[in-house]
Amino acid sequence: MEQILRKLEKGLIVSCQALPHEPLYGSDIMAKMAIAAEEGGAVGIRANTPWDIKEIKKHVSLPVIGLYKKRYADSDIYITPTIDDVREIVKAGADIVAFDATYRKRPDDQPLDAFVRQIRQEYPGLPLMADISTFEEAVVADELEVDVISTTLAGYTEDTKHLRGFDEVLLSEILRACQKPVIAEGRVHSPDIAKKCLEQGAYAVVVGAAITRPQEITKRFVSEMMAVSYKET
Repeated sequence: MEQILRKLEKGLIVSCQALPHEPLYGSDIMAKMAIAAEEGGAVGIRANTPWDIKEIKKHVSLPVIGLYKKRYADSDIYITPTIDDVREIVKAGADIVAFDATYRKRPDDQPLDAFVRQIRQEYPGLPLMADISTFEEAVVADELEVDVISTTLAGYTEDTKHLRGFDEVLLSEILRACQKPVIAEGRVHSPDIAKKCLEQGAYAVVVGAAITRPQEITKRFVSEMMAVSYKET
């Protein structure tokens, strides 16, 4: 477990994900994205679904942080919500399992600490990544049997939807309060932000949309260019 985490230290983890409605959806495409990330110097890959994880593991030697985005009718949580989802991504070959560790209601009202205990009982040496959105959630995660905390969901929950960019203050507060390694993730849109995260003390940095979602990259370019006011000649 420690050996896997050490491979990520001070490095870039590239999130290779695409949902069914997106143009790059497909395990073969995500595997190629992962290959490109490895060639570019990434130290790890973050991947969604058992089939993407399995395909990516065939082509890269990097540790894969696995998750399974699934919707349940009785919960807003969608990142690896249940133990069955954990089992599927572990079977697919995930080296680390990421899951939603926010305060939101879990499927079947299962408490977060009970969920973590259940994973630990079945997979004692499995590295676990707690995806949080707030300082308070990070503190709670730090007291659980997780191995690393990530700011993945800051800006993506009801309580944090006001955030429009990466929250450097949140990262700084978590780093001061928590003992577990902290990974910076969520709206890290530039190399400069990634560098600042490491300078603050982040264990590693995850970048997704800014590298692997060309439609989002294009939107940012177009948005900036449309702000230019041309004078008539």
